[in-house]
Amino acid sequence: MAGTKFYGTGRRKKSIARVYLTPGTGKITVNKRDIDDYFGLDTLKVIVRQPLVATETDGKYDILVNVKGGGYTGQAGAVRHGIARALLEVDAEYRPILKTAGYLTRDPRMKERKKYGLKAARRAPQFSKR
Repeated sequence: MAGTKFYGTGRRKKSIARVYLTPGTGKITVNKRDIDDYFGLDTLKVIVRQPLVATETDGKYDILVNVKGGGYTGQAGAVRHGIARALLEVDAEYRPILKTAGYLTRDPRMKERKKYGLKAARRAPQFSKR
C-alpha cells in the first residue's frame, strides 16, 4: 500500500483542483501551503473536509492539492469535489454516502456573460424620464 496515490479532479465556477490522496496522518496541503495558511476562513476549511467527515476517513489520508483559478470560495468547492472523487477511487462503497450528500455533483452555476447595451449581465444603464 506504500506509495499508493488516488487522484480526483474537482471543479467549481472558474476553479480547477487536482487532488492526490495518499495513506497518512490527515495533513492537507494546498498549493504547497498548509490548509490553515491557504484558506483563512474556518467555513472554507469545513467545506474542504466535508467528504472526509461524511465517509469517516478524516485523519487517514494525506491530501496534496493543486488548485488554480477563481476565488477562495470557488477553490474550496473545487477541492471538496476533487476529494470526493478521489475517495471513490479509494473505495467505491463510499458512492451512496457522497452522492446523497451532494459532493459528487458538479455545481453548474457559472458567471453570466455581459450583454451589449447593458453595463453588466443584467444591469441596465440608469433610466431617466426627462
